[in-house]
Amino acid sequence: MLGNIGLLAGLFLLILMALRGVNILIAALTASLVVAITNDMGIADALLKHFPFGPLGAFSFAGKFFVLFLTGAIFGKMMAASGAAGSIASAVTRKLGARHTILVSMLVCAMLTYGGVVVFVVIFTMYPLGVALMREANLPKRLFCGAVALGAGTFTMTALPGTPSIHNVIAASALGTDLFAGALLGIVAAVVMFGLGMVYLERQWTLARAKGEGYEPNIQDENMEKLAPALQHGPSWRLSVVPLVVVLSTIILPRLLLATDSVDANTPLIGVLVDFANREPIIWPSFALVLGALSCVLLFVGFRPKAMQSLGSGADDSIMPLLNTAAVIGFGGVVTQTVGFGAFSQWVLELPLPPLLSVFASVSVVSAIVGSGSGGLQIFMQTFADNYLSLGVEPETLHRIATLGAGGLDSLPHCGAVIAMLTIMGLKHREAYRDIFVVTVAIPVIATLVAIGVASVW
Repeated sequence: MLGNIGLLAGLFLLILMALRGVNILIAALTASLVVAITNDMGIADALLKHFPFGPLGAFSFAGKFFVLFLTGAIFGKMMAASGAAGSIASAVTRKLGARHTILVSMLVCAMLTYGGVVVFVVIFTMYPLGVALMREANLPKRLFCGAVALGAGTFTMTALPGTPSIHNVIAASALGTDLFAGALLGIVAAVVMFGLGMVYLERQWTLARAKGEGYEPNIQDENMEKLAPALQHGPSWRLSVVPLVVVLSTIILPRLLLATDSVDANTPLIGVLVDFANREPIIWPSFALVLGALSCVLLFVGFRPKAMQSLGSGADDSIMPLLNTAAVIGFGGVVTQTVGFGAFSQWVLELPLPPLLSVFASVSVVSAIVGSGSGGLQIFMQTFADNYLSLGVEPETLHRIATLGAGGLDSLPHCGAVIAMLTIMGLKHREAYRDIFVVTVAIPVIATLVAIGVASVW
């Protein structure tokens, strides 16, 4: 009984500290300590073994995915520092106009994240332009925040096949699949997320106008808007999209070679390439991101003098997102060693649910506990995946449903990405979280259930 109370207390403390703005590393360690003490685990074992180096340890995760975080952050930094990301945002804005501010914000964020730019870079890229758009369109800032969350943190993160997101890579690495696994299910879910998300946000804007609610600037807006003029000096938008195309084309290349029957005895080098890409779901997208970063240097002449500085800054930028994600996984690593989690795992597996609904339930709950889709998915793959494979769930289907499920309840108020977005934009939970919740929690849950329905009849 005390152990179960300790689990709940540790989870509550993690959520409370995150909401209070406490550093997630400190919050995760403190919550882990509470779980360890109440479950008679041993403080030394918990903090020096299970948290850092266990199968779900923080450093075990960080070591495995370090290269992906590093290359993603460097590519994102180069896209931002060269002005390429800003040029893409400006071009979409000019094409669609301020009256489509929600669609513009969502599309730019979706394009950049699907192309491999990390979420935090996307927020910093779109925010300065968004201030001018919000002012011109009189759009409530909470809805701009919702549009950014929809574009950067939903269908490009978990649903669209081929995305180099950490979620997609975790599933591919654990199951031996590739980044395009369960493509049809992912596309169906992406359409649902995009469609319902846009309907909700546009509806909210209509209601806001009827109530006289509009744009209200804050200090953060004034500081970020000063960055907007610099974005006008970037490369042309046509040239700017090339690095994104390079990344996605490299990721999809092995699939295309297989589809065109280019792999045979007469093309041994291509065969080796395809085999390597399929065997290395972490290294291959990392290589694609490196090529994207190199293309920034080659294409953007004015950026070359700043390339080495951006390389170093990008490397620095990768550390905190990696450590923050690793910390919540380390907390999960401690939790999974408890008797209570073992009982919970067994209970979930014995629920009278179809296997895919059981997958959805288990990965959703774990992601909610740790406040991280990537953390929850990693824990799920380590502790649950083999059971579902033994029940006959195909690896490709498990890959996509589990990834989709991890992207729903992960965005509860203590989610690190949610807290970071609100902090960057100078908003409080009470001001903007309702809209974030709808587009990143409620709608992704609906999309996952739709995908499960399609998988059941397909």
